[in-house]
Amino acid sequence: MMLSISMTAVQADPSGMTIEFRDHHKLVQSVRLDEFDTIAPVHILEIFEAHEKRTRAYKAYPARAVFDRIFGKRWRAAEEIVFVSKDGYQPSIPVEKFLTFDAYLAFASADGSPFMLDNLLQNEEMVDLGPLYLVWDNLQSPALRQEGASDMPYQLIAIELTTFATRFPRLVPPAGASPAAKRGFLHFRKHCLACHTINGEGGGKAPELNYPVSVTEYIRPEYLRRWLDEPASIRYNTTMPALAAETPQREQVIAEIITYLETMRTQKGIQNTLDTREMP
Repeated sequence: MMLSISMTAVQADPSGMTIEFRDHHKLVQSVRLDEFDTIAPVHILEIFEAHEKRTRAYKAYPARAVFDRIFGKRWRAAEEIVFVSKDGYQPSIPVEKFLTFDAYLAFASADGSPFMLDNLLQNEEMVDLGPLYLVWDNLQSPALRQEGASDMPYQLIAIELTTFATRFPRLVPPAGASPAAKRGFLHFRKHCLACHTINGEGGGKAPELNYPVSVTEYIRPEYLRRWLDEPASIRYNTTMPALAAETPQREQVIAEIITYLETMRTQKGIQNTLDTREMP
């Protein structure tokens, strides 16, 4: 099963954006942003804003209520939800997380200030968040706050319900891969896949890491570890965020991501031509 939501700007005013809800490319319903009030109630949600490291409040629609109204309860049986941003950022989030924690689709700042933020994690100031920004009710949840901003994409232009294996078949480590490589694969999915690609699959914001040459073949291990730990120590003013400081067993996670990347050197293959991107 694959369901998707895409957005097309029909006029400069964000409220005039049309959101298309789709099922296998078949249109289910089109809704303007200013019509969302008829689909789900508006909440004022105060969260810990991981991008700015402070508390902040937004006007937002409950994600489960939106999905239930548009798709019915069948979306709850899907496996993954992929959110696509304007710049190609594509986090893939398990449906189970949406059933466990309260997610919201924010559309405005609660205090009437511009719907923007300073993304301290990527050295970007005054970033436009619209038309929609996925946020979590995280003030009372240490587990959510530990995840930082990894599942908080903004500038959303598409939402797709799918299965991971169907969407990313060339990302899975080979049979016989070590336990560390398999754990590294899970870490990569969570922390890296939203921006980077492996064999052409993943986010479109940052460089391909495996094809035709693995990043582990041209960057020495100690520098690759530093790149994940503290990117600014390798490249001045980089937009690459460091692995969140709150990540449990952080050093082990970094080591296992590198093990996964090293393992994938034997699994090179691609179907589509990659865009040319600056390599790290």
